[in-house]
Amino acid sequence: MQYTYRTRGTCSSAITFDLEDGILHNVVFTGGCNGNLRAIGKLVEGKNAREIADLLRGNTCGPRSTSCADQLSKAIEEALNQ
Repeated sequence: MQYTYRTRGTCSSAITFDLEDGILHNVVFTGGCNGNLRAIGKLVEGKNAREIADLLRGNTCGPRSTSCADQLSKAIEEALNQ
């Protein structure tokens, strides 16, 4: 199933991804640091969503209390809890 999450406190504005049997696919960030965020999408492709959420949770960006990776963890948690 495809999910879209509106990010908060980051340069990216949204994250779209597919979640199939707890596995992440097609992670795409809208906006933000294009190269870095495409790399995150490639690194998490085909991985266990719960493990990725745990790994990325709490990551910050500069003075911000969150990051695009942290927002991905929040998006995954929201999708898993639906």
